[in-house]
Amino acid sequence: MTEKDIAMIAEIFGTLYKPHPWHGLPIGNEFPEIVNVYIEIVPTDTMKYEMDKRTGHLKIDRPQRFSNFCPAPYGFIPQTFCDEKVGEFCGLKINRKGMKGDGDPLDICVLTEKDLNQGGITLTANPIGGLRMIDGDEADDKIIAVLKDDAVYGRYQDISECPPQVVERLKHYFLTYKEIPNALKKTKTQITDVYGRFEAFEIINRSYSDYINKFGKVHELLKNIT
Repeated sequence: MTEKDIAMIAEIFGTLYKPHPWHGLPIGNEFPEIVNVYIEIVPTDTMKYEMDKRTGHLKIDRPQRFSNFCPAPYGFIPQTFCDEKVGEFCGLKINRKGMKGDGDPLDICVLTEKDLNQGGITLTANPIGGLRMIDGDEADDKIIAVLKDDAVYGRYQDISECPPQVVERLKHYFLTYKEIPNALKKTKTQITDVYGRFEAFEIINRSYSDYINKFGKVHELLKNIT
C-alpha cells in the first residue's frame, strides 16, 4: 500500500468519524509559528474540564475552587506530548537534573478580544511565549498564544508586547487553580520565568518530537491495520 493510499484512508476516517482531539487533529502545517488548538475550558466555565485521554470526550475534572476563572480560553496543542525532550529543556533552563514532562499534551492559553462561550472547539493561534511552570519534578509549561487574526491581540508577536497585567493574571491563575481552600498541604507548583516566542517554538517542537517517540505518526499507525 502506497503513502497516497494511506493518506486517502486517513481522510476517509476523518470524514466518517469524529477525530480524537489529541491524536486525530493535526498540529498544523506551519507549526510552531502557527498551531491548531483544542479548547477545553473558557473564562466563563465554573467547572474545570479536561479531555479524557482514552475517549477524547470532555469530562469534568473538578469545580473551579475559587472565584477566579481562567483568564483566557485554555486547552492543548494536538499531537504534542510532554516527556523526555520537554523535561530536558526545562532542566537546562532552571539548572536542575532529573526533570521530566508531565505526560500530557502541551497546554496553551489563547488571548483574544472575543468571548468564547464553550469549550470542545478548535481554533488556530500564533504562539508568542509561555510560562515555565514546575509541578514537583515535572515540567508543566503553559504556552501563551494569540488567536490568529484577532483584532486586538493578533498583532502581538512576542509576550513582551502584552500588557503586564495580562501576564500577571495568567500567572496568578496557574499558581492557584490547583489549591484546596484551608488545605494543610499546599501545592508545589511554581513559575520560574516567562519566556518569549522562540523559546515557545522550541518547546512546541520538542513536545511534537516527544509525541512521535511515544505514539508514532498517524500514517504509520494506519500501516499496522491495513
